[in-house]
Amino acid sequence: MPTEGGGRRLPDRHLRRARSARMEGRARSRDLARQAGPGFRERRRVLGLTQREASRRAGVSQGFWSLLERGGATSASPETLAACAAAVGARWTAFLEATPGSQQPRDIAHLRGQQTIISFAAKGGWRARPEHGIDAWAHRSRSIDVFLERPEERQIAVVELFDFLVDGGDAMRSMTDKLAAVRRQVASDTRVSGLFVLRATRRNRVLVNELRDVIRARFPASSTAWIEALARTDRPMPAEDGFVWASVDGSRLFAARLG
Repeated sequence: MPTEGGGRRLPDRHLRRARSARMEGRARSRDLARQAGPGFRERRRVLGLTQREASRRAGVSQGFWSLLERGGATSASPETLAACAAAVGARWTAFLEATPGSQQPRDIAHLRGQQTIISFAAKGGWRARPEHGIDAWAHRSRSIDVFLERPEERQIAVVELFDFLVDGGDAMRSMTDKLAAVRRQVASDTRVSGLFVLRATRRNRVLVNELRDVIRARFPASSTAWIEALARTDRPMPAEDGFVWASVDGSRLFAARLG
């Protein structure tokens, strides 16, 4: 029976409040676990890890890791969750803060964003290949979210779409690696540039504003020039990598102003 600090039995009204608080706590725990699950799955896949490899890094069972990614790890301790986040190179709080908040599955939102990029770029004469593999010979082939090509102009755009930033440095390094891989595979007279597309959620806007100098330095091309190059056949692709926003619902692209 719940008691106060001195051992006395709590009044009925306090018992009701305590039960209500516990119920609300359980509900919030379920919500947080469900929201964080896709983030763990995303990070693991970005690093090219299997569930078994990730679970070994974290010191948990593969079954627990699978439950974690499905949003079912509601009773896990903060220490366990922190270890799982560290296993994929992130902090536990990042998965909560970066959750998009969409009620639809994250993969659907990502696919919708890819569809928008393809439709938008079709107006500029680009041929699109979503989930384009760049090293099929490898044990775990990497893929480009949307591979765009204008063969006649010898232009290739490597477009990477991110729903949220868990680790911005890792995302940038991943794009750099993919650009290098594509350049090794094409003729020397083919221009290859990268385009970083990020959903314009409130959290992402805050992060980009905090990191605007880094973003500007890594993606120096005009955001407006990239939007025009995608949508118009008479606009060349910028020679440098660029950064643009995707709307939160993934239905449109628009230029970023980094100050």
